Amino acid sequence: MNKQFLKNIFTSNSSISSLVLRVPVGIILTAHGAQKLFAWFGGYGLEGTGQWMESIGLAPGLLMALLAGSAEFFGGLALIIGFLTRPAALVSAFTMVIAIFSVHAANGLFMTNNGYEFALTLLAATGALAIQGGGKFSIDSLISHKLDK
Repeated sequence: MNKQFLKNIFTSNSSISSLVLRVPVGIILTAHGAQKLFAWFGGYGLEGTGQWMESIGLAPGLLMALLAGSAEFFGGLALIIGFLTRPAALVSAFTMVIAIFSVHAANGLFMTNNGYEFALTLLAATGALAIQGGGKFSIDSLISHKLDK
């Protein structure tokens, strides 16, 4: 990979707003991923989540659960610390698009009906982070400054 490509991934504006968005979104995604992968926080783990995913047509269910859980868990951790923010946010945004269209869209907007309201909010937040990057207080920013030297 060339230096300019790496610089584009790690460089972002110097605003603190990315931190304000990254951390809570990262915590939420990490917790949801932990439900899918490890059965933490009342989740069903890989096997239970895989069976459910298979039942809604996302097959093979175990692989889909692993992919969604990993995107949320590891992507969320990456967002919290601001490492590879743009790729992590992009993968998380894609995961929310899949969630919206495969699970929630038929139920309307509101969460009270298992609608897409929450997934759409996470899509908007991760989309914004994919565009603006990790911000001033991120590992990405430290790497970007090192690439400048």
